[in-house]
Amino acid sequence: MYPHPNHIPQPPHSAGLDYKGLRPRIDPTQVPSPIDAIENDRIAWQTKAFPTLPGTHAPLCTSDFVAVDQGNASPKFARVSTWNMPYNHKLASECQIPLSAVFQPFADLDPREEPVPLIETGPSGPLRCKRCRGYVNPWCPWAAGGNRWKCNLCGHETQVPPESFCNLDASNLRLDYLQRPELHKGTYDFGVPEEYWAQHPPTRIETPYVSAEPPPTGPRPPALMDYIFAFDMLYGRTLEDGTTLHPYFPPKSKIGIVTFDSSIHFHDLSSDLTPMLVVGDLDEVFTPNPDGPSRTSVESLLQSLPTRFNGTVERSAALSSAVRAGLAAFAGRGGHLIVFQSTIPTIGPGALPPAPSEDSMYGTSEEMKLHMPRDKLWLDIAEECVDDGVGVTLFLTPSAYIDVGSVGALASVTGGEIFFHPRYDPARDAVVLDSQIQRMMTRYQGFNCALRVRASNGLRVTKYHGNFYRRSATDIEFGILDADKSISIELEHTGTLDPRGNAHLQCAALYTSVDGQRRVRVINLALNVVELAGSVFQYADMETTVAHFAREAMHNLVNQRIAIIRDDLTEKCSALLLGYRQQCAAATRHTQLIIPEAFRALPAFILALQKSKPLKARQVSSDVRNYEIHKIKSMDLRSLIHHLYPRLLALHDLEDTIAVPQEIEQPDGTLATQIAYPSCTRDTHTFMESGGLYVIDNEETIIFWVGAGVSPQLLQDLFGQDDFMSISPHTHYLPQLDTLLSQQVRNILDARYAHRKRIPKMYIARQNTDGTELEFSDMLVEDQNNGAMSYVDYLAIVHRQISAILTGSDSYTRGATSMRSPW
Repeated sequence: MYPHPNHIPQPPHSAGLDYKGLRPRIDPTQVPSPIDAIENDRIAWQTKAFPTLPGTHAPLCTSDFVAVDQGNASPKFARVSTWNMPYNHKLASECQIPLSAVFQPFADLDPREEPVPLIETGPSGPLRCKRCRGYVNPWCPWAAGGNRWKCNLCGHETQVPPESFCNLDASNLRLDYLQRPELHKGTYDFGVPEEYWAQHPPTRIETPYVSAEPPPTGPRPPALMDYIFAFDMLYGRTLEDGTTLHPYFPPKSKIGIVTFDSSIHFHDLSSDLTPMLVVGDLDEVFTPNPDGPSRTSVESLLQSLPTRFNGTVERSAALSSAVRAGLAAFAGRGGHLIVFQSTIPTIGPGALPPAPSEDSMYGTSEEMKLHMPRDKLWLDIAEECVDDGVGVTLFLTPSAYIDVGSVGALASVTGGEIFFHPRYDPARDAVVLDSQIQRMMTRYQGFNCALRVRASNGLRVTKYHGNFYRRSATDIEFGILDADKSISIELEHTGTLDPRGNAHLQCAALYTSVDGQRRVRVINLALNVVELAGSVFQYADMETTVAHFAREAMHNLVNQRIAIIRDDLTEKCSALLLGYRQQCAAATRHTQLIIPEAFRALPAFILALQKSKPLKARQVSSDVRNYEIHKIKSMDLRSLIHHLYPRLLALHDLEDTIAVPQEIEQPDGTLATQIAYPSCTRDTHTFMESGGLYVIDNEETIIFWVGAGVSPQLLQDLFGQDDFMSISPHTHYLPQLDTLLSQQVRNILDARYAHRKRIPKMYIARQNTDGTELEFSDMLVEDQNNGAMSYVDYLAIVHRQISAILTGSDSYTRGATSMRSPW
C-alpha cells in the first residue's frame, strides 16, 4: 500500500502533538502496518478450521474462523497474552510481556461449530477436586484403574464416587470418555444440584424498600429470568410477509413496567385496564405484587403511556428509588432491570448536584474524581442489586450532563450495559436503539453469576479487570453476564513450571440460565511451557496484550491523571520491544528499531489507545469518557480491536466481484456461493484522495466521507444524488438502489451487522463541509490528532526510548515496567 500521489492533506482542525527535537526521515510506507496481519489472517482462516490443541498460534480475534474443540477451549472463549507460557518469573520479566488472559464465557459460536454441551450431573453434582475445587476436565489423568483422578491444577488425587466409576483402557483413558463431554471438550456446561444454588442475601438492618412478600432466607431456587422494562415491543409476532418473530424472553417469564419522575408509578398488568399505583415515598419504596401480565395489558399500557403523562412537565427523576422498586419486585428471584433515563437524578436518595466545572479539573489532582461516583450510594445500590442477583442495563438519552460516572455504576458493578444516546433523535437513533434492545434480549446470558479463574501449580491469578463486583480475593460476581462481555486476569509465577508439561487455566462461571436452570460454564485452557524467550515471543498474542493494557489503563483512571497513564502506556510498549531486542536480537545495531512479528502493530494500537476518548488529551466531557471506560472494560476482544483502530474502506476502488455472491467451484467439483469482502485501508489521510469515497467504522459509529472531487456517478450509485452539495448531512440510512455499488456496500455493512448483532449510528461527512468530518478525522488514528502525535512520530519516540537504554544514556531497571520518557 503506497500513498496516493494526489493524497489529501490532513484537515487543519485535527489538533495534534508535534514531534520534539530533530524529526527522523521515515517513509510512511515502511512503518509496520496495523492492518496487514489482520487482513492476511482473515484470508488465511476463511477456508480451514482451527484445531484447539496447544502448540499452534490461534487465529486473530478479528478473523472469522471455525474452531474444533479438541479438549482445549476455543480462542473465542479464552485467549492469553502468549500461547507459550514462560517457565519461571525471571524469563517472564525479561520478556516484558504481561502474563494475562481474557475470558468470554458466553461468546457466540459460528453456526458451523458444535454448541456447548450441557451435562446433567444429578444429585451428586460434577466431579471436583477435593483440594482446590477445580472441575474434572480432559487434562486430568486417571489412576488406580479408574478409582482416582489427579487434578491438573493442584496435583491432588481425588476418589471417584461409585456411581461415576468407569474402567480404563490401555491408554489410561476411561472407556466412556467419548460419551462424557467433560472428558474430551474444552468448554461445557454442568447442570448442578441444590448445593450450587445462590443464597438469599442476609437481612439488612435497614431496607430502603418494602416488598409484598417477606424477605426470603437460605438457598434461592433457580427461576426463570424476570424483566422490568420501561417500554418497547416485547412479544413475538407474525409480519405481513409471513415472517415469524419469536419472543425475546421465555414465555413463563414475568415482566413489569415502572415509570418514574418525582414519584414512582407501578402499572398493574394483570388487568387490561392497567391501573396505575403512585408511590410518593422515595426513601422507603413499597412495591405491590400483582398477578402476571397478559399480552393485551402490556400492549394497552404501551399505547397509553404517552397520553397518561401528556401535559405533565417534570424536571426531576428519582432513579435510585425506581431501581430499588425493581429490587423489591425481584426479591427472592433475581432478574434484569432495564432503565431508560434522560436526565440527571436530582431527587430521592443519591440525588446529584449540577455538573462540576470539568475544564478546571482536568490536568489536576481533581481529575480522578470525574471518573468515580460523586455519591457512594450509587455503589451501595449496585451492591444491593448484585446481592439479589439483579443486573441493571441503562439506556441513557440525555440532552445535557447526566453524570454517567455516578449512575453508570449501576451497570458497571452489576455486569449490565450502558447504551448512550446523547441528544436522542428518533430519525437517527430509533433503529439503532431497537437493534440494541433486540441484541440485549436475544443474546445468551445468565444472571446471579459468580466466576473464578483457577491456575495450575506455579501460577496464580493476581487481578481481575472488567465490569463486576468483587467481594473476595478469588471470586467476582455479576448480577447478569452476557455473550458480549469479557473479563481479563493478570497472572504471576509462584514457582517454576515443568517445560515437559503444560500450564493450565480453568474459568468456572456459576449462573442461572434465562430459562431457570442453575449451571456452571467451565472453560479449560492448556498451554505449552517454554524455556526460551524466542519461543515466548513467537507465540505471543498482541490482541490480548492490548486488551490488558487498555483495561489496566481504565482501572487506573480513578487514581492517576490521564497524562501519567498515557506516558506509562508508551513506556510499557517500549519495555516490551526492548525485552525482545535484548533477549532475541541483541546483536543488531541500536540504530535499528527491531519489532517482533507478533507485536508489529503494537505501537500503533498503543497510540490508538492513547487517542481513545477516555485517554485523549483534548477536552472530552466526563459523561462520554465514563461511557467509553465502561465499554472498554468489558467489551469482547474483536470489538475492542476494531474500536481502537477503526476499519476504513475505499468504496470507489471496489472491484465488480467484491461483496456480491459468486459461484465458486469446490474441490469435489460442486459449486458453492461465496462472498469475498474487501481489504481495509490504513487509518490515515496519507492514503486517501479527494476524489474518493470512504467509509469508516469503529463499532459504534459509521461515517461516510465524501471527497470534494468524487465522481457524480459514484454519488448517484450510492446515495441516489449526483451532486456533492445535494447529499444531506442528516442522511442516517443508505437508500436501497438497484446499482452494483449500492448492493456491494449494503452487503458489506449487513455482514458486519450480522456479526455484532446491532446497528451503529451512521453519519455523512463531506470534505471541508460537514462538522462530522472532525469526528472522521479523529478516527484516523495514524495521523497527528486527538492531542497526540502521528504514528510515524510515535514510532520515532519509542525508538528513541529504546536507544537511550541500549546506549546507556537513560536508566532502566530490569524487570520493572517504569521507564521514564527522555523528552
